[in-house]
Amino acid sequence: MQKFFGDHKIVWKSKDFLNSAILGIVLLLVSFVVNYYAGIYATSSQSNAVSDLLLDHLPVYNVDIIFFEGFFFLWILVILILIYRPKSIPFTIKAVALFILIRSVFITLTHLKIYPETAYLDPNDAFQNIFTFGGDLFFSAHAGLPFLLGLIFWKDRWLRLFLLIASAFFAVTVLLGHLHYSIDVFAAYFITYSIYKIGERFFAKDFAYSDL
Repeated sequence: MQKFFGDHKIVWKSKDFLNSAILGIVLLLVSFVVNYYAGIYATSSQSNAVSDLLLDHLPVYNVDIIFFEGFFFLWILVILILIYRPKSIPFTIKAVALFILIRSVFITLTHLKIYPETAYLDPNDAFQNIFTFGGDLFFSAHAGLPFLLGLIFWKDRWLRLFLLIASAFFAVTVLLGHLHYSIDVFAAYFITYSIYKIGERFFAKDFAYSDL
């Protein structure tokens, strides 16, 4: 416990760390705004659904709770991890913001309609009304974001394992619910890895300081 408070005292007294953390939060907020309008645009511009090798053969399962509440609790865990490891805050926040910004660009490019047979999602769920819209398909954030976090905390064996399993779990979830096409899920891993490497270069100072 003494080390925990000592770590926080050290990092928050650093002007460079504080400025970097604030910049990261600003970038994250901007990414949320961009994602919101990109999602609305992509959903309003949907064209037609297409066939999918996996979804055509998979039955539809009700994944509403996992899709929303499960993903929400994953982010609660991430916040707790950042509180426990404060040196990782600037890089992690900026990497996530970069992920959301790049994904926002992707979802505005191709306007496929969601697969015809999908799991029921509660239209009153706050998560759905703010972060996901129905037409924001490519690429899957449910698969990509846990994978990005797994890459960020790669040196921590157990945390890496948990986040990679979480990524695979959410990938299976969105496929079983027919909430993403299979290409949305499989492409997410390749794009996310590229985003991580871009983040390493763009935010090299934060990455080095975080000792990740």
